Amino acid sequence: MEISLKSAGRKRLVIGAAAALCLVYLFLAGRLFVGSLFGERAELASFQRAVSLDPGNADYRNHLGRYYALVARDPDAAIAPYRAAVQLDPHSARYWFDLASAYQILGDVSNQTLALEHAIQADPTTPDVAWEAANFYLVQGDDAKALREFRVVLQNEPTLADPAIQFCWRINPDVDALLRDVVPPEADAYLAFLNLLMRKQETAGTAKVWAALVATPQTFELRYVNGYLQYLFNHKDVDQARLVWQQAAPRFGLSAYVPSGRNLIVNGDFSLEILNGGFDWQYEKQQSVTLTLDPSDFHGGHRSLLITFDGPGVNDAGVRQFIAVQPNSSYDFSAYYKNGEIEGAGAPHFTIQDVYTKAVLYDSDELKEAGFWKSATGEFTTGDDTKLVILHVRRLPEGSPIRGKLWVDDFRLTAKRQ
Repeated sequence: MEISLKSAGRKRLVIGAAAALCLVYLFLAGRLFVGSLFGERAELASFQRAVSLDPGNADYRNHLGRYYALVARDPDAAIAPYRAAVQLDPHSARYWFDLASAYQILGDVSNQTLALEHAIQADPTTPDVAWEAANFYLVQGDDAKALREFRVVLQNEPTLADPAIQFCWRINPDVDALLRDVVPPEADAYLAFLNLLMRKQETAGTAKVWAALVATPQTFELRYVNGYLQYLFNHKDVDQARLVWQQAAPRFGLSAYVPSGRNLIVNGDFSLEILNGGFDWQYEKQQSVTLTLDPSDFHGGHRSLLITFDGPGVNDAGVRQFIAVQPNSSYDFSAYYKNGEIEGAGAPHFTIQDVYTKAVLYDSDELKEAGFWKSATGEFTTGDDTKLVILHVRRLPEGSPIRGKLWVDDFRLTAKRQ
């Protein structure tokens, strides 16, 4: 149906109605705008004015409650605006938490618990919410609910994994129970748990956490493997260290770095990149010694390790490798070397020692007077408790000045056939 606007009266009526609607809209919009200005001012009168101008805005109500609770130090006065905020927006965990905090100050545990449960229902997976809830339950002595919320933290916020797992351990220092009920199948959570157990010297527990970690398809950094291996070396758990490396190496594309029956020394010809960790070569800077991979001179493969000595205070070349062996077993060792004009008393030696007793199992002749590639060979037998040895280049006598170059290559260690 068409409405005729030909008459002047009808035109004025329509224009008047439109103008009235515009004025109402401008009034309401202006009211909300002014309310927003007052809502941004951290003053009681401003918050109250914002609430009166926009009574349906839950945020203004919550701001008013926070002013009473935090600035005026009047938690009782904060309850009403907080309750109004959660009624207007019951899906905001923050509003429920603020209400719970006010009840906590007032000592109203039942209402505090109820508000906290509403907060969790409103936002059950957000780490900040779970963290605050977990700490509340911890204070209240409700360990089961605290662990439930810490699991949410572990599952969703890697940066809080370390403190969360520490709280979990304080509540229930049981590796099996925590793995079963609390720690989620997340690499970050397992790594936090592994680090905690290493600090606590819970070596048996670390094996259980490691097994859970490698069972996940999630990625993690190789440095964690190296750190765990060093811990196992330090705690004489060589069998677990060997297992860890066998499981970790393929995961990181490092299968070529796993010792084999053909050669227990990893990367003996230096053809692979040096990992500086695990069961590969490790190195550290030594006074008056420089280590270089030399592709221009080698015995096998395509490069050798060049060790340059230039000064006093040399005890060790700074390159070494941990090797897992069997007790009461015999081994054949061989390596190649050449040198150039080594000057000074004594000379470098290839040395193999028991890591824990420091007993020297093999010590080569002096590595000098060889301007061509020359072999150094020998055999040794491990002791009753020998399970880990270290191969390194030791300088004897220690400390006195030495200058010159030593190339080393083609290291090999195999078990003798019985």
